[in-house]
Amino acid sequence: MTDKNTISIFKSIQSIQLKALWANIKEAISGSDRDFTSDSIGKALLILSIPMVLEMIMESIFAVVDIFFVSRLGADAVATVGITESCMTIVYAIGMGLSTATTAMVARRVGEKRAGKAGAVAFQAIISGLIVSVLISIPGVIYAKEFLLLMGASEEMAEAGYMFPAIMFGGNAVIMLLFIINAVFRSSGDAAISMRVLILANLINIILDPLLIFGIGPFPELGLKGAAVATTTGRGIAVCYQFYLLFKGHKRIRLELAHVRIKLKTMVQLFKLSAGGILQYIIATSSWIALYRIIAVLGSEVMAGYTISIRIVVFVLLPSWGLSNAASTLVGQNLGAKQPERAERTVWITAYANMILLGLVGIVLIIFPEAFIRLFISDPDVISNGAVSLQIISLGFVSYAMGMVMTQAFNGSGDTVTPTRINFFCFWLFEIPLAYFLAIVLDLKIYGISIAIVAAETALTLTAWYLFRKGRWKTVKV
Repeated sequence: MTDKNTISIFKSIQSIQLKALWANIKEAISGSDRDFTSDSIGKALLILSIPMVLEMIMESIFAVVDIFFVSRLGADAVATVGITESCMTIVYAIGMGLSTATTAMVARRVGEKRAGKAGAVAFQAIISGLIVSVLISIPGVIYAKEFLLLMGASEEMAEAGYMFPAIMFGGNAVIMLLFIINAVFRSSGDAAISMRVLILANLINIILDPLLIFGIGPFPELGLKGAAVATTTGRGIAVCYQFYLLFKGHKRIRLELAHVRIKLKTMVQLFKLSAGGILQYIIATSSWIALYRIIAVLGSEVMAGYTISIRIVVFVLLPSWGLSNAASTLVGQNLGAKQPERAERTVWITAYANMILLGLVGIVLIIFPEAFIRLFISDPDVISNGAVSLQIISLGFVSYAMGMVMTQAFNGSGDTVTPTRINFFCFWLFEIPLAYFLAIVLDLKIYGISIAIVAAETALTLTAWYLFRKGRWKTVKV
């Protein structure tokens, strides 16, 4: 009888736990009104991270959808998209940098329970993004054809495809605003809103892409230009929805007419904070470009294998980035609420959870690397190189898990300079020279490149861990 009662009690506890978990997941997706500076840290992380993970997945779908449809137009069209996207990373870097600064300042004001001040910061961030986007769009439209020629496109390719970069650069304001306003929602605790905004943008892009590229039904056949129009339209409508929610919605943060004025002091502070964030992403992006340049010397099979392995790595890291972004928001809010110890505890809990998550994923990739590479290609040489790369890089997953959380913790506190310096040292001064030495000088090829990546990411984690423990980030004023 006792055994039956014990089993019954365990089942009841399990049922309650599952119901609580499901309730938290539903709250995360539908939106929450919780005060994340006083609620359970674990619950706050769960509720914030789920929509942030989904948001990141939605953002990555844009490029996949465009390439899927554009590939039907031929190699030149795909190359035009590739060239444009490679340079659009500068726009993304600026947008992410401004988003990082916006997150730090809005989260701090929300933690201080000063919603009006948070709204004022949000407006200054939006104006800052618009100013930067104009500086990019004017030369982007005027010199679109010259840009393609400069990047190695043929005269015929540039003539046929220049409208794609012209529209993408000309409409970069919607990318900038999408990043910045979603950062406003996330940092205020409305992560579910950011997720829904990108779902809307993706749905519109998925519908318009084939209609405008191929001229289905009453729509004109715009070819490659149609892909740019579809993407910009999808993002543009999503931005309109963002503004509606900011001015008319009943969310944690709201823009009032009183906020609609330029405050140079706040704007200057945003630009100062964002400079570090922009440099972070530019340093990281350019280091990957440098690695590709080294790999290009090793042959197409090595490059193809490495490319596939990195795509897999980036995909499996998405949940971890969601957790890290949640930690960034919670750090900012808790510092604003004058709870630095709770902010620090949040980071450690997130780091350990992330290490367990990525550690388990890493074990699977280390044991079965070839199975994952085969999902993309059947060439045995490419599979061999891709499997080696994936296996070695996965060895560093536990280290990556802690490093990304620590980096985002600095950003959330408003200290964007420290991670920028760490990135510069670990990627430019350490990873790139080491990769060249191992892969080319010692002729370790893909082994050398992969070892350099793990070594650099481990160095980043150890450096970030040391500086985080010193605690200077707790005293940053934003």
